[in-house]
Amino acid sequence: MVLCRNCAMANMGEVKGILFDYGGTLDSCAEHWSEIIWQGYCSVGLNVEWDDFWDAYVHTERLLERETIIDADFDFLKLMLSKIAIQTKYLSSKYGGAVNNPDLVSSVAYMCYAKAKQCVSESREVLEKLKGKYKLGVVSNFYGNLKTVLADFGILDYFDCVIDSASVGIRKPDSQIFQMGLNALNLNATETIVVGDSYEKDVLPARQLGCCVVWLGAREWNESAENGINVKIVNKLNDLVNTVLVEFN
Repeated sequence: MVLCRNCAMANMGEVKGILFDYGGTLDSCAEHWSEIIWQGYCSVGLNVEWDDFWDAYVHTERLLERETIIDADFDFLKLMLSKIAIQTKYLSSKYGGAVNNPDLVSSVAYMCYAKAKQCVSESREVLEKLKGKYKLGVVSNFYGNLKTVLADFGILDYFDCVIDSASVGIRKPDSQIFQMGLNALNLNATETIVVGDSYEKDVLPARQLGCCVVWLGAREWNESAENGINVKIVNKLNDLVNTVLVEFN
């Protein structure tokens, strides 16, 4: 099902390109990664409170923003091993050393890898339908290793540009990171759709530039978000092909 909230598609020109978010959009079937990792914790018996886990999750993301810990050649499994090790080390200050168990860290990381591999496989089917019809790009807040992750999952060649925040020094919600994607595709905003799962980091900055937005999942929807925002809401990435793009063909 596709819901439309104030979406003035008539203001769009012919769609020539699509810029995708990565994390939460192409690799997790619209689930937030904090929830996926939390499910992994629960499944292996890492008994921590959600609020404490969330603190560890945020601490880790901020640490990875500030410091170069993830190497450019880290695939997704190595990335998850690093992230979860940092989280559990943080949690060990309250829960003791048992929570920072390498075997448990490894188990959670492998579960996350399997989830991402499954979801990216589903996304690949969508990308296969779009490749050759549209210029495709990725614009993501990532860790400097996004191309390695895309290559590991076999989808790097679908994209005409890959904009990794750690590599370019600009992070969402700064709209200039999306402008870099437009420049790389040599397209105007009115020719481009942005697909993402975050209202703050995808919808707002993309609309600021004049792109139309396809909001995957719309988990953060509220009445204030509706004012002045042109956005299509889809529940599954495949709806982008089956419904949204049909309007332009």
